[in-house]
Amino acid sequence: MADLRCDAVAKHFHEHRVLTDIDLTVPHGTLTAVLGASGSGKTTLLRLIMGFAHADSGRILLGGDVVSDASGVHVKPEARAIGYVAQEGALFPHLSVGENVGFGLPRSERRSSHRITEVLQLVGMGASEHRHPHEISGGEQRRVALARALAPHPKMVLLDEPFSGLDAGLRVETREAVLAALTEEETTSLLVTHDQGEAMSLGREVAVLRHGCLAQTATPDVLYHAPVDVDVARFVGDAVVLPGNRTAGAVECVLGTLRVTGHGDDGAVLVMIRPEQIGMLRRGVGSDALVTGCTYFGPNTMVKLTLDHEEATYLLSARAFSHEAPRVGERVHLVVSGSVITYPAEV
Repeated sequence: MADLRCDAVAKHFHEHRVLTDIDLTVPHGTLTAVLGASGSGKTTLLRLIMGFAHADSGRILLGGDVVSDASGVHVKPEARAIGYVAQEGALFPHLSVGENVGFGLPRSERRSSHRITEVLQLVGMGASEHRHPHEISGGEQRRVALARALAPHPKMVLLDEPFSGLDAGLRVETREAVLAALTEEETTSLLVTHDQGEAMSLGREVAVLRHGCLAQTATPDVLYHAPVDVDVARFVGDAVVLPGNRTAGAVECVLGTLRVTGHGDDGAVLVMIRPEQIGMLRRGVGSDALVTGCTYFGPNTMVKLTLDHEEATYLLSARAFSHEAPRVGERVHLVVSGSVITYPAEV
């Protein structure tokens, strides 16, 4: 079982604390995504797992074996059997696709093309073995980089923002091919990214790394619908946050009396609502708001709204199918569907 486990892993550079008490488990054969903004510590975490840097405290286990701990154990990178896929693929331009993949194999196995052919077919590049990197697209280069990482049967694969720089359509296509290949090989994988959609669509679990600490680790649906705090809610998607007053399983705010999910104390709270929960009606009951802006995203449109209530003005966002979206200057009635999450009011 080639699972990965990090127990209370910490790292600092001089006086700067980069990672603090990282507890993370990636079960065998699954992909976990680490989601974080630039500077959150993602690259440092990868370097510690790879063995390119030493942790200051805690331990890292791979397949049940300790590869790093604070007592002095530090298995060399080449002995950890970890595959790595860099941001730009990092293929050798003077080698063919097949030769690039073979470079990841032990020298004694490079002459045999069986494994090279196998992994290239696995990532959908079986017909490109004799081409060179400049003759294939960016997405195809990422697939070849994955094939190279998979060729020597690693215990796990680390993916460092492997889809950055690709256009939207190619990014989706490449993601699907990469995930299918990892699933087929039953490879334990860790993806680090700053792209919320990428993390949520690929990871069986998503770990949110914030200022060097893991704020929350959960399945994508739990992370989206029940974020641990307001900052995580805003980071993993668009969020409308309003003041409210919670009483007996309901909360009162400018959008009316709403159902609440999850535990929490009664009293003053912050109410988190996803924009797609806010419906906009041309007629009917509901809070009256003015449409002040529309941002078109193809199938859906993000609508900016201004709502005046008791001498206060609230700026809201709602998401609608583009063919149903109201126009700027219209007045609409707002209704909320589903239940909402509340958090303690900021002091």
